[in-house]
Amino acid sequence: MQYNPGWNNSSVNLLHVRAVGPGDTLHYIWSSIGAPAVLLVATESRSSSLRINWTQLLSPAPSGAIWIDPPSSVVYSTAVVFTKVFEYSEAKSPQELFYPTYDLSDFSWDSINHTLNHTALTAEFTGVPATDLSGSFSNGSLAFRVTAYEASGRDQPLPSLLHTANSSKVEFVLAGVAPRGNSSRFALEVATVEETGVMQKLRSTRSIDDEYTPTIFEMLSLVAESQNDSSALSFLQWKATAYGSRTPRREDNIQCRSHGLQAANWTLPRSTLVHAYFGEGVGSTYTISAINISFGGEDGMVYQERRYLSWSALLGFGQPPKDTFSPLVISIMAVALGTPMVMLLVGSCLVLFAQRKRYSEYEPIN
Repeated sequence: MQYNPGWNNSSVNLLHVRAVGPGDTLHYIWSSIGAPAVLLVATESRSSSLRINWTQLLSPAPSGAIWIDPPSSVVYSTAVVFTKVFEYSEAKSPQELFYPTYDLSDFSWDSINHTLNHTALTAEFTGVPATDLSGSFSNGSLAFRVTAYEASGRDQPLPSLLHTANSSKVEFVLAGVAPRGNSSRFALEVATVEETGVMQKLRSTRSIDDEYTPTIFEMLSLVAESQNDSSALSFLQWKATAYGSRTPRREDNIQCRSHGLQAANWTLPRSTLVHAYFGEGVGSTYTISAINISFGGEDGMVYQERRYLSWSALLGFGQPPKDTFSPLVISIMAVALGTPMVMLLVGSCLVLFAQRKRYSEYEPIN
């Protein structure tokens, strides 16, 4: 993990996570210069490296300021941008009341240098609006917590996402932000940038096994697929839940909904990282898709009471991890289904045996 490689000023944030495999390298470049974003680049070289022209990156025309050396080693690249946070009131009337949008490209972000943990492979981007007219952020903040992984495993805190060494986690956190209404709900807008020939698809998977995330049976994945062979290139995966506590428990659950993946026909909000790597072709040569993820519903009052909301998602390369039935659930199912089958077999055998045995009140004469 490298913080602002080649730059000694901590007034801006750029975090480079480099994972070297047997014959390839994965690059994750996180940044809060402009809208918070992460650039994912897969290369087929163990020695590929990140190059940054800082003077150009911080200029009004950052196109071409970030590249991977050697460029020929790059086999796939994509970007995920966290563009806006919406706040709205779910009134009883058919029309919802939307408050002024929080544009994340207009936020002021703290230096992540003091939150960077090279042992735990974590960092935190914390920000507030540059202009907070409503005063909602006077005692609160918005944050994106980043975690990298060195091996496969499962997170301990809920929602206990299953991860691999090819993935990283991002946690969206609202803490202490005052709602602007009595029944406010929040939604996060997430945009993706893909190369030509790559299509985004939203998948929903349901399972009866909720051992690791109690009462949550749905997993959603935003998967980038090649149009040529339908192979998965990258993913953004999350459970259909958020939580209203720093130490989440089942009762802290906040309902999470996904509102239609759409091809974005608007200009991507200012994200210096994306324009610095992809250039001016964003929106023409490269396609932009967007999805809104909302938090709230019948249980939306959890945030009103506790002023805390956290939502976790996994992102990485290839197929998203798939949960399988745990040994505990398999044992329970075996007992639940096996016991009636054993009783049925034993009962059938007893009935057959009873039918073969004849009973009579008379003794044979001879």
